[in-house]
Amino acid sequence: MPVWPFVAYGGIVLILVSLILALSYVLGQRHKDRATGEAYESGIVSTGSARLRFPSQFYLIAMLFVIFDIETVMIISWAIAYQEVGWVGFAGVSVFIVILLAVLIYEWRNGALDFGPDGRKILRAYKKRKKESLAHNDAVTPLQQQQAMM
Repeated sequence: MPVWPFVAYGGIVLILVSLILALSYVLGQRHKDRATGEAYESGIVSTGSARLRFPSQFYLIAMLFVIFDIETVMIISWAIAYQEVGWVGFAGVSVFIVILLAVLIYEWRNGALDFGPDGRKILRAYKKRKKESLAHNDAVTPLQQQQAMM
């Protein structure tokens, strides 16, 4: 296999990158205005630092997305070639899908997919607040009710 096409391709890439960098240096603007170094986001003045700490569950969700995305590509590639692989390929992809489901159930039960507030806690707080507001409304005198209607 000849090597010269790879060398030629690498040379062309290096020449293009060098050319683009040189042109941006020559044609680029150089000024030191007051707002040059400040961040600009849709015309809104920035406040605070852009260095936010994300919880580790954010990265776990991202990794799970990438893993399941790659596995989807593998299943699609099997679907494209299912004529050639036959029943052996079907058995292999079936085992693969069962393992995927087992991992998904495991992650779900361990709470890896729970990154928001607990729904039961929200419902309890809502019911408590509603009960308190009903108790508050019952404590209002008829005179206060008439004043509120006027």
